[in-house]
Amino acid sequence: MSEGTMQLRAQRDQRDPRAKRAKRLTRVLVGAAAVPVMLVAAGCSSDSGSGDGKDKGAQESAASKSASPSPTVRAAAFRKLPEPCSAVSKKTLDDLVPKGDSGKEGSSNDTSARVSCSWDSLDDNGVKGSQFRWLSVSMLRFDSDVTRGEGDKLARDYYQKQLGDVQGTEGAKGVKTAPVSGTGDEASVVRYDLKKKEGTFKQQTVVARVENVVVTVDYNGAGLAGDKTPDADDLVKDAQKAAKEAVAAVTKANGTTGSDQPGGRSSGTPSAPKSPSDAASQSASASPAKSG
Repeated sequence: MSEGTMQLRAQRDQRDPRAKRAKRLTRVLVGAAAVPVMLVAAGCSSDSGSGDGKDKGAQESAASKSASPSPTVRAAAFRKLPEPCSAVSKKTLDDLVPKGDSGKEGSSNDTSARVSCSWDSLDDNGVKGSQFRWLSVSMLRFDSDVTRGEGDKLARDYYQKQLGDVQGTEGAKGVKTAPVSGTGDEASVVRYDLKKKEGTFKQQTVVARVENVVVTVDYNGAGLAGDKTPDADDLVKDAQKAAKEAVAAVTKANGTTGSDQPGGRSSGTPSAPKSPSDAASQSASASPAKSG
């Protein structure tokens, strides 16, 4: 084809509308083919971002749950109790319950939570009468509990209840209460007279708390068959001495420091004292509330 012919065809194509439409259609098709590719790319990007958001939200929720603190309570200081019949020294026992038998340990389903021991003696002076003495030491330990609170707080509450129960003993005459120093974290002595057919019993009860343990010491005496009534002040001093030794025994049993031990508490029933002090001592000793 000659050069002149080619130029004529080019000029004809430029003037022909169909050729122009064909060229435009080609450009549109090419552009349209590119649009799905962009949409697919944009869609992938959008899906990826949405998934990341869900994963991130789930991770944050899980982290929030794991960060929430579990309920806690400070562990109780003491985790065990001493052997109750050894809580008072032999010398003190010889002074308080002379000629007495060995201690009688009270029954308990859990000796780490509740223990008791009692002693009694009858010093018979023949026609001059006789002197009766009865001593009881009981200990109750409270564990810390998430729902009920710290062990020492539970012990404080029981200390107050025990003190109130002793002060309200049925038949008690001339009730007097006084604080006791140098015995645990807090301590009080309650003294009163209790008249029975055998004679007048002088009752002393020391209630003491050391950390999460409450110690109760009951001590009573009476002059029987015409013997003189014992001096109440002397009996109070003796009861305080026994209580101080019992509190020291709790501390010693746990060392210088203690930690709480899980496990429930169960009640134990102290052995009943011999007659004639049975009625007097039973009314003086408040029944311990369950700690579990």
